[in-house]
Amino acid sequence: MVVQHPSMQDLFMQLGLDSSEEKIEEFIAKHRGVHDSRHLEDAPFWNEAQAEFIQNAYVADAEWVVVIDKLNVRLHQDKENYDSRAS
Repeated sequence: MVVQHPSMQDLFMQLGLDSSEEKIEEFIAKHRGVHDSRHLEDAPFWNEAQAEFIQNAYVADAEWVVVIDKLNVRLHQDKENYDSRAS
């Protein structure tokens, strides 16, 4: 999938996940609070292909990095301090 400026919806589609706004928010709510020392691609909720895509995007400094970083920030927020508008 080649996208000039990928959105969060594009990223979720690329990862094979439901890309509706509601499902994205549910995914983030379910998985946020990722430990600060954990790299996003090492999170236990990704399958091998998803983790590999994220890692390869970082290595290649691909267009995906901006939206992956946004997801990373949202997933690393503490559950107690989460504000879904901070995206």
